[in-house]
Amino acid sequence: MRDDEAGFEIAQQYGAWVVRLWWPAGPVTGGPQRISIEAEDDASPPEVARGISTTVLRRLDLAAALNIAKSAPDAQRKMEDIANKLTESGEAAGLLLANEGVSERYLVMLATTYKSMADMGAPAPIPWLARLIDRRPETVKDHLKKARRDGYLSTLAGKAGGELTDKSRSVLASMVSSES
Repeated sequence: MRDDEAGFEIAQQYGAWVVRLWWPAGPVTGGPQRISIEAEDDASPPEVARGISTTVLRRLDLAAALNIAKSAPDAQRKMEDIANKLTESGEAAGLLLANEGVSERYLVMLATTYKSMADMGAPAPIPWLARLIDRRPETVKDHLKKARRDGYLSTLAGKAGGELTDKSRSVLASMVSSES
């Protein structure tokens, strides 16, 4: 899925490969509009080096994916709701950055949005966040590193995301209580 598009994705795994089929948000009227095939995170290097075989392509089950996509309008609505909330959260981080600079509240809001996106399995959350806060992806990476160094976000070795720390939850609680 492109970072700026809402939609519905179904993943199918075949050996070392993950096939992702994507439909735009809204009613499903036909096959996917985008298909991507990528090596699984834990795929063995020799399998990846051999490349995608025609067997993987023949096993692609478009009919099953289409049936799942058509039977999941509630899931689509939930995904759209989550995408909207993440957009709002990212925009809030951008406002905090504009008003306060790289503050504690900004870092916590950025870390919270990033963690939520990573937990959802969203591809490429950093470029998406960069667009929302109108900064370069390198800047967002630096800010996330600072959030980790300052103790707002834990590290997951080799994976995007992390866990919000007690320090982050305390800042979030104070932000909520100050709005009330």
